[in-house]
Amino acid sequence: MSLRRMLCLLAPWFGPPSLDTNSEVDPRSLMFKKNKYGKPEVDWQNYNNCNNPPLHFNISHTDSLIACGVTVHVPVGIDVENKERKIKHDVLAFAERFYSADEVKFLSTILDPEVQRKEFIKLWTLKEAYVKALGKGFSAAPFNTFTIQSKVGTEGCYNLCKTSEMTISSLEKTEKCYEEWRFALLELADSHYGAICTEDDQAGGGGPMRVIIRKTIPFVEDELISESKLL
Repeated sequence: MSLRRMLCLLAPWFGPPSLDTNSEVDPRSLMFKKNKYGKPEVDWQNYNNCNNPPLHFNISHTDSLIACGVTVHVPVGIDVENKERKIKHDVLAFAERFYSADEVKFLSTILDPEVQRKEFIKLWTLKEAYVKALGKGFSAAPFNTFTIQSKVGTEGCYNLCKTSEMTISSLEKTEKCYEEWRFALLELADSHYGAICTEDDQAGGGGPMRVIIRKTIPFVEDELISESKLL
């Protein structure tokens, strides 16, 4: 399925366009380009008469589930992973290859192997969402160059912290956490984790994320499961 067709099929899920979206652009006329890392983007240079802020999007899919993030003003990254995804190697050994020292230390404090595996997958999903929001691939933004930490006193909210070294070592120091990136972690259909990452929306006033979950068989069934807003 082409990217244009996929976006057209997803469009009705997001309801009527608000005043700050690109409602005067016919979805069938959308043109796409790739950034230098290969991430698809809408090519707004073809729309000289469009005065609204550019639309950003990101798509992720896994077994029986697809997620699409759409924003204006700021980039968005989204990732979904099966909660039951198996890890072939030892969780900590795998984490030491890809995660920051602080994340490895966090995982090492979890004694229950099943809880440890799930926390590993949550971190992976959040990291994927951030890298995708940057518009870079794994090789351009290695997972061990930044740390994702849970916000104290919150559920499903996280901070981004940059690390000082490109590789994990016992001497690695975590620098200050950055508030310009917003994260949310969701449990979808009791079977998947979904992570959303957006840059802090200064121009748009930093409104809440709107999350819509639907159960859909294209052209056959479309059921609204839930709709919510995340701060």
